[in-house]
Parts: sequence; structure tokens; C-alpha cells
Amino acid sequence: MRRPAFVVLLFPLGALAAACGAGQVAPPAGGDPAVRGVSGAYAYRTYCASCHGTDGKGEGPLAESLRFRPPDLTLIAKRHGGSYPTEKVHRIVDGRDPLAGHGGPDMPIWGDAFRNADTGYDNAQVDQKIRSVVEFVRTLQAK
Repeated sequence: MRRPAFVVLLFPLGALAAACGAGQVAPPAGGDPAVRGVSGAYAYRTYCASCHGTDGKGEGPLAESLRFRPPDLTLIAKRHGGSYPTEKVHRIVDGRDPLAGHGGPDMPIWGDAFRNADTGYDNAQVDQKIRSVVEFVRTLQAK
């Protein structure tokens, strides 16, 4: 029997990702990532890879338990005529352009999740973290 997807969000997101093997990348040099800013690779592996997979192909360890299969993030540019739609991806991640499973019980709205983090991110820090993830996803695009 499949578990409801909303169960995944009952756990702290960073701890959940680490438990699934997604948090295997060290935080950026220079101290606590919550204070100094987070690299896109670190943030992606901490918050996204548990569902989207470390390679972005939608085959993370939690993918099977979700209501909607996570999309292959490596094909975003291909689906948009060969051009990576940076602002569109940013709006999806921050919750302004919700997709099925993105911002619902399967996918947190990261703008809200980062803003409400115990580390006290302000709007500029939230935007910086989201942009770092969006730019990292750009590096995953299929050639």
C-alpha cells in the first residue's frame, strides 16, 4: 500500500534529505550555510534530491511514494525550445507558479519553507537560496 505523499512533509526537510542520502555534499566553505549563504549544489542535494534525484532525472529515493512522479529536471531547457527559462523555474520553486505536485502535498513551496526556517532567513536570503538552486538546476540540463 502506498503511503500518502503528505507524510513526507512531517519530517524536517534537511533531516529527511540526509536520511535519504541526499545530503551527502558538504556545506560551502566558510561556516554555517544558514549564515553565509548556501551553494546551489548543497541546497539542491539537501532539499530537492530526495525526490528529484541527485542527477535531476526524477528518480530520488522518495519518488515512488509521491502522488506525482517528479519530472526530469535535466529536460527543462529542451522542453522550452533549448533555452533554460530561469525566471519561470524560479517562480515554480518559490511558489508563484504552482505545478501539480509542486507546492501541494508532494512538494513544499520553497519560498515559504526557507522563509519559515529556524535560521531566520529574510526575503533577500530566501531569494538568494532559491536563485542558487535554480542556477544549479541549469547545470543539470541535457546537452
